[in-house]
Amino acid sequence: MKKIAIEEHFTTAALAHYSEPAAALFDPARWETAMRRLLDFTGVRLPQMDELGIDMEVLSLTAPGIQAELDRALAVKRAAQANDALAEIVRAHPTRFSGFAALALQDPDGAAAELERAVTQLGLCGALVNGHTHGEYLDAAKFHPVWERAEALGVPIYLHPANSYDVWHNLRGHEELIGPMWSWGVETATHALRILFGGVFDRFPGTTLVLGHMGEGLPALLWRLDSRWEFLDQRGIRLAKPRPSDYVRDNMVITTSGVCAHAPLLGSLLALGADRIMFATDYPLESNHEAVRFIETAPISEPDRAKICHRNAERLLGL
Repeated sequence: MKKIAIEEHFTTAALAHYSEPAAALFDPARWETAMRRLLDFTGVRLPQMDELGIDMEVLSLTAPGIQAELDRALAVKRAAQANDALAEIVRAHPTRFSGFAALALQDPDGAAAELERAVTQLGLCGALVNGHTHGEYLDAAKFHPVWERAEALGVPIYLHPANSYDVWHNLRGHEELIGPMWSWGVETATHALRILFGGVFDRFPGTTLVLGHMGEGLPALLWRLDSRWEFLDQRGIRLAKPRPSDYVRDNMVITTSGVCAHAPLLGSLLALGADRIMFATDYPLESNHEAVRFIETAPISEPDRAKICHRNAERLLGL
């Protein structure tokens, strides 16, 4: 079956230094291998895609990417460089690669303009943002120009995990919980809920937010979100739709990246439906061999498998 994997990472020699802090979270040998593969497109990546039957990868700059840059002007410059480099790879292999733009949210108006350039001139299919930008989250009014432009262009924004702005007190002394095993998922799910309860989807109802890692756990929590929203004091927040789950189902799409287990996939199918789930491997930080084996053996119908493996990505990203 055709497969489009949509959370697949890369970097360039000029941008690789942004990822150095992440090395502490990984076994050194594994990180060294990952870095070599982040810089590679045709030596290892394409042959593995051929071996595993992955027809296309949607590439994105690996975390934390441009969000880590402190200098606003340099962030703008680096985002454009990353997008130009990505577009060059896509042009060279148009049937095998597409891409999400990097955005310098340090300059929201500039980021909106860069998103338009990336989509209309470079042929990219949306944007990927690596978490907060120096403690500022995408629900803030200053980022409305980015959401407005994404809605007008009809492209999604993929919210990818990164380290929290600071270390939570309850993680201190248990550093094993900091990073992809636990804190990244909680951080990213919280960021998504800030966007929801901050009214972004009411202001820009045509926008789509993509969450990896089987929705960062949110599909399993929809009943509780709705129940507590009705039961508790809503602190003056007013949403146009009756329940938080309405926004998750209408404005969010999830991917299977980094969660190669059938139980959470089946739960997500029950919670969201097959139209809201897309295949991803999180290459090279996760095993694409395992991801392919997982989706090919999932106990789901063939029509649902086709939606998850390629049809939803084709529809959402215009591939």
